[in-house]
Amino acid sequence: MELFVTKNSPYARLIRALLHELCINDRVIVTLAKTRAENSPYYAVNPSGRVPYLVRDDGIGIEDSDLIGKFLCALCDSDLWTFPDGDEGWELRRLHSLCRSYLDGLSVWLREVARPVDAQYATLIAHEQARARRLTMLWEQEIMSPLMQGPLNRTQMTLFCALEIEQLLPGFDWRTGHPNLSAWYERQSLRPSFSKTAKGTL
Repeated sequence: MELFVTKNSPYARLIRALLHELCINDRVIVTLAKTRAENSPYYAVNPSGRVPYLVRDDGIGIEDSDLIGKFLCALCDSDLWTFPDGDEGWELRRLHSLCRSYLDGLSVWLREVARPVDAQYATLIAHEQARARRLTMLWEQEIMSPLMQGPLNRTQMTLFCALEIEQLLPGFDWRTGHPNLSAWYERQSLRPSFSKTAKGTL
């Protein structure tokens, strides 16, 4: 299989880390895709131009980190991407929705500041900055949930990749005044799946 990524995509980082968690990183070729460029050869592989994009052994491509994660976990008979049954499952879904809002908003902010300064939309940046501050305050409390402190799950992996955006976005300071979140992040950063896919690695 072949996984197309960009170095700065947190969604691609999530799937790269998942490959290590599933111990199938040696079965997947990871390829840098050239996105947001006119006539990029990547568009012949994935017409939408988005990453991550997984080309299966049969040549069929899968887009979207959520769907790719489900496919890889099914392939490996892993429940890492599965929500449990009952009340615990609904609670993890709730946390995951909060986490995706956090990650999606930060990604919008990141893409906007990557544009030329004179083309940036200041109102949009301010909106996402405010959203990030509110959700960081919320996650300082939610991170103490047993579902976030217990065995690894997809929500924990997604949150870690969201927090790692700080390395690409200097204005994103989630550490100051948030000791619970900081302690959780430091513990998670020791996981081989995260350390082996850190910024600057491929």
